Amino acid sequence: MALETCFRAWALHAAPAGGKDRLLPGSSSTSFAPSKRAAAAPLSVGRVATRRPRHVCQSKNAVDEVLVADEKNWDGMVMACETPVLVEFWAPWCGPCRMIAPVIDELAKDYAGKILCCKVNTDDCPNVASTFGIRSIPTVLIFKAGEKKESVIGAVPKTTLTALIDKYIGSS
Repeated sequence: MALETCFRAWALHAAPAGGKDRLLPGSSSTSFAPSKRAAAAPLSVGRVATRRPRHVCQSKNAVDEVLVADEKNWDGMVMACETPVLVEFWAPWCGPCRMIAPVIDELAKDYAGKILCCKVNTDDCPNVASTFGIRSIPTVLIFKAGEKKESVIGAVPKTTLTALIDKYIGSS
Protein backbone atom coordinates (compact mmCIF):
# COMPACT_ATOMS: atom_id res chain seq x y z
CA MET A 1 0.00 0.00 0.00
CA ALA A 2 2.79 2.44 0.88
CA LEU A 3 4.65 1.63 -2.34
CA GLU A 4 1.46 2.14 -4.33
CA THR A 5 0.94 5.53 -2.66
CA CYS A 6 4.51 6.55 -3.50
CA PHE A 7 4.05 5.49 -7.13
CA ARG A 8 0.76 7.35 -7.29
CA ALA A 9 2.40 10.54 -5.99
CA TRP A 10 5.31 10.11 -8.41
CA ALA A 11 2.99 9.45 -11.34
CA LEU A 12 0.97 12.56 -10.60
CA HIS A 13 4.07 14.75 -10.74
CA ALA A 14 6.04 12.98 -13.47
CA ALA A 15 3.93 13.96 -16.48
CA PRO A 16 5.95 15.03 -19.56
CA ALA A 17 6.46 18.76 -19.93
CA GLY A 18 3.92 20.28 -22.25
CA GLY A 19 1.69 17.21 -22.17
CA LYS A 20 -1.87 17.57 -21.03
CA ASP A 21 -2.39 13.93 -20.06
CA ARG A 22 -1.88 13.29 -16.36
CA LEU A 23 -2.28 10.06 -14.51
CA LEU A 24 -4.94 10.11 -11.86
CA PRO A 25 -6.16 7.30 -9.67
CA GLY A 26 -8.96 5.38 -11.34
CA SER A 27 -11.93 3.77 -9.69
CA SER A 28 -9.94 0.84 -8.33
CA SER A 29 -6.90 1.25 -6.11
CA THR A 30 -4.53 -0.41 -8.60
CA SER A 31 -5.52 1.24 -11.88
CA PHE A 32 -4.86 4.68 -13.25
CA ALA A 33 -6.82 6.57 -15.89
CA PRO A 34 -5.43 9.39 -18.05
CA SER A 35 -6.96 12.80 -17.50
CA LYS A 36 -7.06 15.74 -19.90
CA ARG A 37 -6.70 18.15 -16.99
CA ALA A 38 -3.84 20.59 -17.57
CA ALA A 39 -0.86 20.15 -15.32
CA ALA A 40 -0.37 22.96 -12.82
CA ALA A 41 3.41 22.66 -13.07
CA PRO A 42 4.43 20.16 -15.76
CA LEU A 43 7.67 18.39 -15.06
CA SER A 44 9.78 16.31 -17.40
CA VAL A 45 11.16 13.10 -15.95
CA GLY A 46 14.25 13.29 -18.15
CA ARG A 47 14.91 16.86 -17.10
CA VAL A 48 14.71 16.01 -13.41
CA ALA A 49 17.26 13.23 -13.79
CA THR A 50 19.78 15.52 -15.46
CA ARG A 51 19.33 18.51 -13.17
CA ARG A 52 22.61 19.47 -11.52
CA PRO A 53 22.97 20.83 -8.00
CA ARG A 54 23.39 24.58 -7.71
CA HIS A 55 26.51 25.96 -6.10
CA VAL A 56 25.47 28.65 -3.68
CA CYS A 57 28.84 29.30 -2.11
CA GLN A 58 32.00 30.02 -4.07
CA SER A 59 34.52 29.53 -1.27
CA LYS A 60 35.59 25.96 -0.60
CA ASN A 61 36.00 26.70 3.10
CA ALA A 62 32.74 28.58 3.62
CA VAL A 63 30.81 26.87 6.37
CA ASP A 64 27.79 28.76 7.62
CA GLU A 65 27.04 26.58 10.60
CA VAL A 66 28.69 25.77 13.90
CA LEU A 67 30.61 22.50 13.68
CA VAL A 68 31.10 20.11 16.57
CA ALA A 69 34.73 19.62 17.52
CA ASP A 70 35.88 16.76 19.70
CA GLU A 71 39.08 14.99 20.68
CA LYS A 72 39.17 13.01 17.43
CA ASN A 73 38.81 15.90 14.99
CA TRP A 74 40.34 18.73 17.04
CA ASP A 75 43.74 18.79 15.33
CA GLY A 76 42.34 18.64 11.81
CA MET A 77 39.46 21.02 12.38
CA VAL A 78 40.99 23.67 14.62
CA MET A 79 44.77 23.41 14.77
CA ALA A 80 45.36 22.78 11.05
CA CYS A 81 42.79 25.30 9.81
CA GLU A 82 44.13 28.08 7.59
CA THR A 83 41.35 30.51 8.49
CA PRO A 84 40.75 31.86 12.00
CA VAL A 85 38.65 29.54 14.17
CA LEU A 86 36.19 30.58 16.86
CA VAL A 87 35.69 27.79 19.40
CA GLU A 88 32.95 27.87 22.01
CA PHE A 89 33.38 25.64 25.05
CA TRP A 90 29.96 24.81 26.47
CA ALA A 91 27.83 22.25 28.31
CA PRO A 92 24.17 21.32 27.81
CA TRP A 93 23.25 22.12 31.43
CA CYS A 94 24.78 25.63 31.30
CA GLY A 95 22.22 28.45 31.08
CA PRO A 96 24.62 31.14 29.77
CA CYS A 97 25.84 28.63 27.16
CA ARG A 98 22.29 28.30 25.87
CA MET A 99 22.04 32.10 25.75
CA ILE A 100 25.18 32.55 23.65
CA ALA A 101 24.53 29.61 21.28
CA PRO A 102 22.25 31.60 18.92
CA VAL A 103 24.85 34.38 18.80
CA ILE A 104 27.53 31.88 17.73
CA ASP A 105 25.12 30.50 15.09
CA GLU A 106 24.60 34.03 13.71
CA LEU A 107 28.35 34.66 13.63
CA ALA A 108 28.88 31.43 11.67
CA LYS A 109 26.42 32.68 9.05
CA ASP A 110 27.69 36.28 9.05
CA TYR A 111 31.35 35.28 8.68
CA ALA A 112 30.96 32.19 6.45
CA GLY A 113 34.17 31.72 4.47
CA LYS A 114 36.12 34.09 6.73
CA ILE A 115 36.16 32.11 9.97
CA LEU A 116 35.22 28.64 11.10
CA CYS A 117 32.95 28.35 14.13
CA CYS A 118 33.15 25.24 16.30
CA LYS A 119 31.79 24.17 19.65
CA VAL A 120 33.22 21.74 22.16
CA ASN A 121 31.03 20.07 24.77
CA THR A 122 33.20 20.12 27.89
CA ASP A 123 31.31 17.16 29.39
CA ASP A 124 32.10 14.99 26.35
CA CYS A 125 35.64 16.30 25.75
CA PRO A 126 37.22 17.19 29.10
CA ASN A 127 40.76 16.67 27.76
CA VAL A 128 40.40 19.38 25.12
CA ALA A 129 38.97 21.77 27.70
CA SER A 130 41.74 21.09 30.22
CA THR A 131 44.45 21.44 27.56
CA PHE A 132 43.41 25.07 27.09
CA GLY A 133 42.70 25.77 30.76
CA ILE A 134 38.94 26.12 30.42
CA ARG A 135 37.60 26.61 33.95
CA SER A 136 34.41 28.56 33.21
CA ILE A 137 31.80 28.13 30.52
CA PRO A 138 30.89 29.48 28.14
CA THR A 139 34.39 30.35 27.02
CA VAL A 140 35.14 31.43 23.47
CA LEU A 141 38.66 31.03 22.11
CA ILE A 142 40.05 32.41 18.86
CA PHE A 143 42.69 30.35 17.06
CA LYS A 144 44.73 31.47 14.09
CA ALA A 145 47.32 29.27 12.36
CA GLY A 146 46.96 26.70 15.14
CA GLU A 147 47.71 29.20 17.90
CA LYS A 148 45.35 30.35 20.63
CA LYS A 149 45.12 34.11 20.19
CA GLU A 150 42.41 35.32 22.58
CA SER A 151 39.68 34.18 24.93
CA VAL A 152 36.39 35.59 26.16
CA ILE A 153 34.65 34.17 29.22
CA GLY A 154 30.91 34.38 29.73
CA ALA A 155 27.81 35.12 27.69
CA VAL A 156 28.95 38.33 26.03
CA PRO A 157 27.03 40.41 23.48
CA LYS A 158 27.41 39.77 19.77
CA THR A 159 29.23 43.09 19.31
CA THR A 160 32.02 41.92 21.63
CA LEU A 161 32.56 38.76 19.60
CA THR A 162 32.27 40.64 16.31
CA ALA A 163 35.02 43.06 17.37
CA LEU A 164 37.18 40.11 18.41
CA ILE A 165 36.68 38.33 15.07
CA ASP A 166 37.31 41.49 13.05
CA LYS A 167 40.78 41.80 14.63
CA TYR A 168 41.81 38.44 13.16
CA ILE A 169 40.12 38.26 9.79
CA GLY A 170 41.76 41.43 8.52
CA SER A 171 45.35 40.50 9.39
CA SER A 172 47.23 37.62 7.80
